[in-house]
Amino acid sequence: MFYAEKPADLLTLEQTTGISGLEFMQGILEGRLPGPPIAKTLGFYLHSVEDGQVVFRGTPEFHVCNPMGTVHGGWYGTLLDSAMACSVMTKVPRGSVYTTLEYKINILRPIPLGTLIDCTGSIDHVGRSTGVAHGALRGVADGRLFATGSTTCIVMQIAPS
Repeated sequence: MFYAEKPADLLTLEQTTGISGLEFMQGILEGRLPGPPIAKTLGFYLHSVEDGQVVFRGTPEFHVCNPMGTVHGGWYGTLLDSAMACSVMTKVPRGSVYTTLEYKINILRPIPLGTLIDCTGSIDHVGRSTGVAHGALRGVADGRLFATGSTTCIVMQIAPS
């Protein structure tokens, strides 16, 4: 996987709407399309893509800590938003795009620095105009649940499918 380093590295809206959301996500996973720069900044990457589900994998390090030295809630939120919304993206048809309308997270326990995490997003429903998904942040080694989340996304038809 490679990450976009400047705006010109990203697909244009025309290129994005020319493929399905599942093709878009598979392209990132396979390294044919650039991954989001925020993933590089926060230390996570796209690990797997299926129809209706994606997994991001990452390891929180010191640069994502809050002033108390624990993993910042924004790290949990960014991973959960990414995984849940991208699971919706796998169901977005050619000619359409999506964006997050709202998301909620529940942090259950602190993630120890250096712990390898899987963040899974799975769809609950994707229709013509909305998508709903849920997510979970778990330790890879032991499956321990660190946080959960839910999201609602808007699906917008931009071009004829």
